[in-house]
Amino acid sequence: MGFLGAGLIANYHSKSLRGSGTPAIWSAVFDPEPARAARFAEKTGALLARTEDEVIEASDAVYVCTWTSEHPRLVARVATAGKAVFCEKPLAIDLAGARAMTEAVQTAGVVNQVGLVLRHSPAFGMLRALVADTDAHGQPMSVVFRDDQFIPIQGHYGSTWRGDVARAGAGTLLEHSIHDLDLLEYVLGPVVSVAAMTSNRHGIPGIEDGAVLTLRFANGALGTLVSVWHDVLERPSLRRVEVFSERCLITVEGDWFGPVTWQATGRAEQRASEAALEDAARARGAVLGNPDGAFVTAVAAGQPAWPTFADALRAHELADAAYRSAASGGAPVDTAEVNR
Repeated sequence: MGFLGAGLIANYHSKSLRGSGTPAIWSAVFDPEPARAARFAEKTGALLARTEDEVIEASDAVYVCTWTSEHPRLVARVATAGKAVFCEKPLAIDLAGARAMTEAVQTAGVVNQVGLVLRHSPAFGMLRALVADTDAHGQPMSVVFRDDQFIPIQGHYGSTWRGDVARAGAGTLLEHSIHDLDLLEYVLGPVVSVAAMTSNRHGIPGIEDGAVLTLRFANGALGTLVSVWHDVLERPSLRRVEVFSERCLITVEGDWFGPVTWQATGRAEQRASEAALEDAARARGAVLGNPDGAFVTAVAAGQPAWPTFADALRAHELADAAYRSAASGGAPVDTAEVNR
């Protein structure tokens, strides 16, 4: 497993990979900041590569963990070399780039996975299973989704590139809430229209720090997504989700181990967290597990990974529709208008 980029997110995936217990070797690492690459190499035993090509040549699979604007170029190089690729989210700074990347990995026929890791979480696996139980809970009616994080140009992220629109593409909606757009369709099904407004309190050109979306789903449900980058450094990145079905309220607090609570008609409120949540989600058929371990397993078996670039492309389509709505003053955009 090779790494292009050796920053915070590369170290996150490296630790996750080690914790997965899957048999993997850290082959090589390259970063434009040599000192950062050297620290990563010392911790992992990876070869300290002099070029990107050295990493690709030394590896069966490559993690692309750079700033977003570099993703299309690097993914194309990895795919052209016939190597499996894991790309951190978002895929690209715009929809055209995300489409090109998806086409590149599909044309090359390589195993590909994107860092929409919350699809593997017990909390959202449980939420999806409870929403899908329409016999017991009725049809979903509405969802309220809040995602907040301190703006990551500061604090332990210290990510100056996220304040540069040329490298990041946009702000909280694309860079952070691409997860949320993916999860909303994963849990509730296709979005048919979206209306959005954005704000910019920090005054960084092109980098919105607030977004509010109103969504209509194909099944008739309505939803809101509030995404905000604030300055409360003492507060970790947090998500809270409430889904009302006809006969059940489901609440998620904490995006991995919950807790998740649900109360159905005629039943006392139920609550699960940590190991109990994972067991309960698996019992309801949720697909869980370490996303990095799943990638290694897919590469070793030559089988499709999950979620793929094609899955991530749909989230980019929704983000593009939201930005177009915001640019028009908040008019709804029919997602069928997205040129897929």
